[in-house]
Amino acid sequence: MSYCLSVYVVELDRTSGAIGSGDDKLRRMIGGRFKAQLAHDDDWFAEEIANGAPTRCDAVRAVIDGGPFDPSYGFQYGYAYQTICQFYGRFVDTRYFSAFRGRWLDHVDDGLAALGIKAISVRTFMYHALPSGLPQPEGLPGYGEWSPEQCAEALVQWESTTPCDREAVDHEVLAAIESCIAWIREAQARPGWGIAGFFF
Repeated sequence: MSYCLSVYVVELDRTSGAIGSGDDKLRRMIGGRFKAQLAHDDDWFAEEIANGAPTRCDAVRAVIDGGPFDPSYGFQYGYAYQTICQFYGRFVDTRYFSAFRGRWLDHVDDGLAALGIKAISVRTFMYHALPSGLPQPEGLPGYGEWSPEQCAEALVQWESTTPCDREAVDHEVLAAIESCIAWIREAQARPGWGIAGFFF
């Protein structure tokens, strides 16, 4: 089975603040911008929706309204939160984290550790750690964050490495780490922004 990450550079306080905000304008703007995408998502989950899961639009509404939620379909609220991150943030290049198998995230984390970069972990995105106020899905998607402070610390740790340090890391793992650093640099260019990552 293959997995992938969807990663967004985003103002984390703003996205989590949308939960339970009751911001109907936000809901309508999301519905307008992502109309085709939301319809496609409903097609993808048509069987689950037929069995009682909320549509993606209804899930977005529930997240913004702070409920009601049906915990049996926690995955829909996770994907609805992803849509909010997509609305407020910027999707970044995840070519090294698309259609991966096995222990790839472990290998990347091992490479980070070998370089002394301990402020971040790509495995963070596998966990069920949606922001407070949302039901945690039993399966996918996984979710995790790198705070602005973690990003700043990781960048300092990266910049402390030497060319020799980097050459000692497997070249594919190093390429994946360099892409993580690119995400972080983009986040650091915007005060208060961090990284939101979804695993599925």
